Amino acid sequence: MTDGADRSTTYVHDALELFAGFGDREALVGDGRRLTYPQVAAEVRGLAHALTRHGVRPGAAVLVMLGNAVEGPLLQLALHLLGCRTMWIAPVTSRREIDEFVRLARPDVFVHHAYAPDGLGDQIAASLPGVPVLRLGIELTATTPSADPDPATTPQVGVGLSADDPSVGLPAGVPVPESFLQTSGTTGTPKLVHHRESFYRQVLALAADFRAAGFPLLRHLSHSPMWLASGQITTLFNLFTGGVLFLRQQWDPAAFIATVDAERLTSTFVTPPMLYEVLDHPALPGADFSAMFMFNVGAGPAAPARLRQAIARFGPCLRIVYGLSEAVVICAQPGLTEDPAHPQRLGSCGRPYGDVTVEIRDADGQALPAGTDGEVWVRTKLSFHGYHGQPELTAETLVDGWVRTRDIGHLDDDGFLYLVDRLQDRILTRQRSWPIYSRPIEDVLAGHPQVRAAAVIGVPDPVAGELPYAYVVRTPGATVTGAELIDLVTAELSDTWAPGAVEFVDALPLNRSAKVDKRALRERYATGAPADPVGSPS
Repeated sequence: MTDGADRSTTYVHDALELFAGFGDREALVGDGRRLTYPQVAAEVRGLAHALTRHGVRPGAAVLVMLGNAVEGPLLQLALHLLGCRTMWIAPVTSRREIDEFVRLARPDVFVHHAYAPDGLGDQIAASLPGVPVLRLGIELTATTPSADPDPATTPQVGVGLSADDPSVGLPAGVPVPESFLQTSGTTGTPKLVHHRESFYRQVLALAADFRAAGFPLLRHLSHSPMWLASGQITTLFNLFTGGVLFLRQQWDPAAFIATVDAERLTSTFVTPPMLYEVLDHPALPGADFSAMFMFNVGAGPAAPARLRQAIARFGPCLRIVYGLSEAVVICAQPGLTEDPAHPQRLGSCGRPYGDVTVEIRDADGQALPAGTDGEVWVRTKLSFHGYHGQPELTAETLVDGWVRTRDIGHLDDDGFLYLVDRLQDRILTRQRSWPIYSRPIEDVLAGHPQVRAAAVIGVPDPVAGELPYAYVVRTPGATVTGAELIDLVTAELSDTWAPGAVEFVDALPLNRSAKVDKRALRERYATGAPADPVGSPS
């Protein structure tokens, strides 16, 4: 149960009323389909009826595995209309992780896409004896006899909802909805993050503020699937504001550029590695990005040198965003420009967004003054309720209503937040007596004109304890050496921050959320041949 007692309506009823007021404009585009708001509302209700016919009951735990498909938001809204708990897993998750999620979730029903790759959905279904399995494709179908119960014993939840009566409520006593979403896996095995209905009602409130402010309707291109909290808020915020959401299953910079141009898109979200691919793509110079209103960049730090290139190409539509699965939107810096009075702000993720409060605290949980690095703590209505099945980790992360982000950073006197590293990514040096961080080193390296991207990890050193170790992607035909890059860091930061070595690579590994995968880099270092100590080119 969530947010207090059960009730007869959910946030989805408010959303359906909103949709009715948006007229016949387009709402969802993807997988060869273009749905209007009336069609979205009708499909949500139709799915809710089909789910009840197949025995999905109020409060059921429904394990869902879908890509970034049009059916994703339709299914989420339909299940939440019935007061279900949705538990999302990613099709790209390893089978070991999926097995652990299934164990934690203990689902009552499993729903997957009929077109899941390599028969993964059927494999998971086989591991769930006695659990009804439903497949989404052209229509909802049951793959187990028990999934089509006797209508006489099946609660007729949602019966009476119709396209011309969006205000019909659910029967009294139906649980309000909640979701369990995957983290991106940046810090290890992904976790199931629990969000209550208050999360979705806050998204409705933020969308209402956006509409009231008179901003233009969004035409948003999304590569963020519903199994991430960022995908949930991206999808629902765009629908709740009355915009058009374009969903794409796979990332391809050429297709991205072509779609922005052809569809006159006004909004999108990319990670820094995705941004760099767009900036370096030969199709970019001739593409029309003039309609772009909000070009969001987040899920990791972007190098100021590359942001300068983006500002020069796209104008002041760049918007830096910072958030976590546990607190989805924390800070934003819209209208990013090169400000001569504050050049350092290209390295900031902006000010707190919406109702968010940010504090920087020391290891004892005491607040620190502006300019002092410490752990970022946040409080917001968009924060999570806990990690499913992990009460001890929940207690460590949620403290008196505050979320410990495990990020290290500081606030300036104007309230701008600057991140320098993940807590577990600090480079701890016994010899130098204080920790150093990867972000400043990466920014200096990426600022070299012959460097496309850089990532820094800490590696063991018998004298210093740990030293920075840099992985660098060079531009085609580059001649810069590792020794020259080490000298550059020494000159701009000091020898305290200088990498012990630089290793040149063709590309940086990315995790399933298109963030640089530092776990993979640590494994590469531990199992592979490290670069020459003086950082000569590979």
